[in-house]
Amino acid sequence: MSIFLALLAAIFAALTAILAKIGIENLNSNLATAIRTIVVLLMSFLVVMVTGHFGDIVLISRKEFGFIVMSGLATGFSWLFFFKSLAIGDVSIVVPIDKSSVVLTIAFSVLVLREPANPLVMAGGAIIAVGTFILIGKNEEKRRFTGSQIYILYAIISALFAALTSILAKLGMIEVDSNVATFLRTIVILVFSWAIVFFQGTHKEMKEISKKGYLFLILSGVGTGLSWLCYFAAIAIGKVSIVAPIDKFSVVLTMLLSFIFLKEKPQKHTIIGGIVITAGTILLVLKW
Repeated sequence: MSIFLALLAAIFAALTAILAKIGIENLNSNLATAIRTIVVLLMSFLVVMVTGHFGDIVLISRKEFGFIVMSGLATGFSWLFFFKSLAIGDVSIVVPIDKSSVVLTIAFSVLVLREPANPLVMAGGAIIAVGTFILIGKNEEKRRFTGSQIYILYAIISALFAALTSILAKLGMIEVDSNVATFLRTIVILVFSWAIVFFQGTHKEMKEISKKGYLFLILSGVGTGLSWLCYFAAIAIGKVSIVAPIDKFSVVLTMLLSFIFLKEKPQKHTIIGGIVITAGTILLVLKW
C-alpha cells in the first residue's frame, strides 16, 4: 500500500511543479508559496475532519509535536528555496536537483532512523547522485555560481531541507495519524510563509495577480495537498529509504510535462541526467 501511495504522491508532485511555474510567472515566489499553503491547509483540515481524527490532536505528546513542528519549518524553508529557484530557472533543471534530496534522505534514514543500509539502497542513492551531477555539470562550466546560475544553489538548499522534512516527519508520526500530522505541519508552514510575505511587504502584490494566476496557484495547491497526504501516509506505514525514492519518479514526468506544456528546450545532459536518476530510483525500488 505504501508503494501505491508513494506513486500517487509522485504524480501529484509533478503536476504541482508545472502548475506552480505557470501560476508564479511574474509573481513573487514567497507570495505564491503563501497563497498555495492556504489551499493545502484547507484540504488537510477537511481530510482530518472527514476521517474523524481531529480530536487526536490533544493526545499528541510534546516530543512528537516538536518533531512535527520542526518538520513543518524544514518544509517551509524547502518551499521558499524551491519556488525561488523555480521562478528564475528551468523546471526541467530545478526539479531534478530538488528531488536529489533522496540521497540525503537515505543517509539520514540510516543514521537517524536506524533503517538497514542495504547495498541496493546505497547503490541507488549513488546513481541518483551521479545523475544530479550530470544535470548540474553543463550549467556550471566556470565552476562557480553567477547571477544566472544562483537558482541551482537555491535548488540544492531546498533538497537539504526536503530531506530533513521526511526524517522529522517520520519521527513525529510514530504514534500520530499521518493526516493529523500533515494538518499540523501545514499550519506551521502557513504561519512561516505569511510571516515572510508580510516582512517583505509582498502581500501588496496580491491585488495584481490575475484570475489565471490565482487559478493555477489554487490548482498547484491542490496538487501539493494531494501529494503530501499520499506521501506522508506512505511514510507512516513504510520505510523512508524506500518511500522517498519512489516519490522521485515525479522527476521524469515533470521533465516531460515541462517540455510539452512550458515549451522548455530539451538538452542532452538534462535527458541523460533524468534517465540516470530514474535508473537509481528503480534500483532502490527493487529493494522492496
